[in-house]
Amino acid sequence: MSKQKQPNELNEEKPAQVYSNRAKLESLAYRFLGTIPDAEDAVQETYLRWHKLTQTEREQIISPLAWQRTTLTRICFDQLKSAKSKREIYIGEWLPEPVSQGECWASTMESPEARDPVNDLILEHSVSMALMIVLDKMTPAERVSFILHDVFQYSFDEISEIVNRTPQACRQLASSGRKRVNRERHLAYSSEEHLRVNRAFRSAWLTGNIKELVAVLDEKACAITDSGGLASAAAEPLCGRDAIINFFLSAFERQHDLQIEEEYVNGEPGLVGKVAGHTVTVISTHVQEGQIKDIWVMRNPEKLTVWH
Repeated sequence: MSKQKQPNELNEEKPAQVYSNRAKLESLAYRFLGTIPDAEDAVQETYLRWHKLTQTEREQIISPLAWQRTTLTRICFDQLKSAKSKREIYIGEWLPEPVSQGECWASTMESPEARDPVNDLILEHSVSMALMIVLDKMTPAERVSFILHDVFQYSFDEISEIVNRTPQACRQLASSGRKRVNRERHLAYSSEEHLRVNRAFRSAWLTGNIKELVAVLDEKACAITDSGGLASAAAEPLCGRDAIINFFLSAFERQHDLQIEEEYVNGEPGLVGKVAGHTVTVISTHVQEGQIKDIWVMRNPEKLTVWH
């Protein structure tokens, strides 16, 4: 078995290259926090802390990227612990912010080492909405332990210093997170199937073909909309095929100028709703066995800024 890499061995860079790490850091912060502004703020705070170091302290750091990752994780961990209270005053359902197709959100895994099927899913769907939803169900310590160990190969000794738990406790936290992902076996669908089902749903929705909508939606499908109280949306999760069909058909009847386009959302096939070229809705779906099981609808304009 190969020796596990320590954080300061992951990427031996010179301090002059420190700003080239921003995309990797934003990708990591997004996995932790779920919104782009929060991720950018956390990365900015990381850079501020870097600049507060003395020249001697910087020269002693073998890898700026490893130092930045660890510092960023501590910042995100603190934010995650306070996120629950913020969610309590959020209007309506809260969903992670959808991201458009872009290299900066791709997997930043640096080693092509052989991995088990669960880890393959983690990397392949590193920022998919389905996985972001699973991550959001984890406790802060569980989320940090899981991501750092399973994606970035941090040892449990390093993780323990960040989450203030014993290495053994961190091992259990990472294992618990891995089991959550493993239980969500719906992540293992093909991109081709996802694209085909999304297209069928879009076509049936735009034409009002109820028969086709019934065929493409699972009987127990669930839809969640996030508006933050800033746009029209379902106040509660929509459970059941009939409720979802009524919601989507009614929404289209109210806004005939709504254009639905196929675009990649979080690296997977999704749908984007536009009015006069302005994005007002981004839709992600979870597909299994040829049907849609979950729909996540982003209507909050504050979480759609990257789509304009």
